[in-house]
Amino acid sequence: MIKPELAKVARVEIVTYDKQWPSDFRDMAASLQALLGPEIIAIDHVGSTAVPGLSAKPLVDIDVTLPSREHVLAAVTTMERAGYENRGNRYEEDVFAFMMRSTTPQRRVYLLPQGNETHQKRLLFRDYLIGHPQVAAEYSALKQKLAHQYAYDGDAYTRAKADFVNDVVVKAGSAK
Repeated sequence: MIKPELAKVARVEIVTYDKQWPSDFRDMAASLQALLGPEIIAIDHVGSTAVPGLSAKPLVDIDVTLPSREHVLAAVTTMERAGYENRGNRYEEDVFAFMMRSTTPQRRVYLLPQGNETHQKRLLFRDYLIGHPQVAAEYSALKQKLAHQYAYDGDAYTRAKADFVNDVVVKAGSAK
């Protein structure tokens, strides 16, 4: 039985890779392009759903790169009006996170300015996992273990993955 204080907390759920995720991303990217317009520099599929075969939360992570912090701030209201839940600043001062829970799969969109370090690290991590299936398998096993260990604490789950992620980013950066 779930403790009452945990009833409203989202469970950390890891599911097997869904071959539909790339298509879901393309549809989401098209809707974001239509919503935010020609100011967009890039829309990237990041996170575990972007790595073929990798188990993941059923949640598509998307980075939307805009020309500047001012463009990011201007897009916040547009995202909110479109039904995205504003999750505030994440990672760096210039990164704004938004959730859309009413879609399947859910989507988490990050708006960030061009040249953003967090975005560059996400791309390095994603691309390294794609190019190194054994490392992706190790990450999948770690995520399964941590999802069980921190079933109702998403922040602790994320913190517990940090060393692995940071190590991969360093390897990926030195491999370039």
